[in-house]
Amino acid sequence: MLDQLPEIELEDRGSKGRYLLRGPDGAEAEMTFTKIGEHQIIIDHTEVPDAFRGQGAGLRLVTRAVEDARAAGKKIIPLCPFANAQFRRHQEWADVLKQ
Repeated sequence: MLDQLPEIELEDRGSKGRYLLRGPDGAEAEMTFTKIGEHQIIIDHTEVPDAFRGQGAGLRLVTRAVEDARAAGKKIIPLCPFANAQFRRHQEWADVLKQ
């Protein structure tokens, strides 16, 4: 089922940005973040509309942020309750979690 979901887009707007999934009906699942300096990001909000529910869209967005942070040597501060819960579930992400 996950392979039917659209590709995740990254919108980078300087100090802020978002990861985005666009549905065929125009629905958007997003996870927004704020950059803190060169080496940290704060995940501040995740929103998944009903059109994406049950498809793992929120987890895909957080996973993509983790992969990007790892590749860039950045740390993540998950202020968003959803992202925070995902970090607690995925111990393998500890290397990018800001302690």
